[in-house]
This record gives sequence, C-alpha cells and structure tokens, in this order.
Amino acid sequence: MKIAIDGPASAGKSTISKKVAQALHYTYLDTGAMYRAATYLALKLGLDLNDASKISEHLAQAKIDFQPGPDNTQQVLLNGVDITATIRSEQITGAVSQVAALPEVRQTLVAQQRKIAAAKDIVMDGRDIGTTVLPDADVKIFMTASVAQRAQRRYLENTQKGMTSSLAEIKKDIELRDYKDSHRQVSPLKQASDAVLVDTSNLDIEQVTQKILAIIRQKMK
Repeated sequence: MKIAIDGPASAGKSTISKKVAQALHYTYLDTGAMYRAATYLALKLGLDLNDASKISEHLAQAKIDFQPGPDNTQQVLLNGVDITATIRSEQITGAVSQVAALPEVRQTLVAQQRKIAAAKDIVMDGRDIGTTVLPDADVKIFMTASVAQRAQRRYLENTQKGMTSSLAEIKKDIELRDYKDSHRQVSPLKQASDAVLVDTSNLDIEQVTQKILAIIRQKMK
C-alpha cells in the first residue's frame, strides 16, 4: 500500500504523515529529510551547490537511514551519524531548494525512495511523490495552507527550538521556497490530477489527521 502526501513548505506534511503512518502501522518516509541530508553533505564537503555530478557522486556513496527516536520521533542518520537537528538549521533550509532542483540528485534519491516503497506499506511525503516518485500510489493527498498560516507555524516551531527569526523573514522565505519549488524544471511542486486537496489553514493537527485517515479508508474500500 502506497500513500503519497505532497504539499508546500510548512503545510504540516511531516507531522501529519507521521501520525497517519502510526495509525495505520505503516512505515513513514520523509523525502524532504533526504534532500536536506544531501544539502548537508554538499555543504559539509564544501561542494558547489550547482555541481550536480559531484553532489550525486558523493550522495551515491553515502547512506541515509531513518530510525525511531524518543517520543515517537524519527532520527535521520547520514553514514551512521545523527543529523536530525542539524538539517533543520536555517542554512540548510535556505539551500535545500537549490540542491533539490538538480536532476542528478533527484534521480539518485528517487531511486532510493522507490526501492524502499516497493518493499513495504508506506506513507511518503514530499513535493513530487504523487506526480513523480510514486505515480501509482494507492492514495494521493495534496496538503496546503495559506502562507500566513504556514509562516506562523514555522515561527512557533522555531521559537520552541530556541531559534531566533522574525515572522516577516519566515514569511518571505516560505514565499521564495514556494516559487523555487513550483518553478523548478524537474519534478516541480504541483497537485497530481488524482490527488485529494486538503486545506489545513483552519484545522488543528488531530482534525487534519482524521480527515486524511477518512480519505484513505474510503479509498481502501
């Protein structure tokens, strides 16, 4: 069983996907974390973020793993090292769209994602899951929310983590990220023709989770 959940930055995809996977006892795969890991690797090695072949070469030799963390969290490992917190830094967030737009990088990671999905029941979230990674997914969801709502969520999340950034800066960053993601040449962010649109602007986490679970269960019938 393959469930694809797509949507723009800070729409709540990761949070909701985790809860949906837990409710169904499926594996959860955060593809965004994989692109963040690729960005981290490129920056750590001092690579040119436009050098697709070099980044892909190192990425093909690296190992990105996911493992359960405390309190139902998920840890991201790169070559055995926990980079979960590091890949959520402002530096990575500001550069990930650039790296994710590189065709060779996407090809490398999409192959890994499809291999994982072929072996188990999975909930996978990202920006091109229903259109490119898993076009044959059994259920496709496209989550969205207003820019103002998404900026507010990211601001609160950053504040809780002790990260200092203004609401205006976050809103500007999200708008820029939306533009980059939806205008890239390879696998741009867009709603699949057979995806169900779920606007989360005025819903809390539990309401969104239950709404998506209802959609999935109806599809499974």
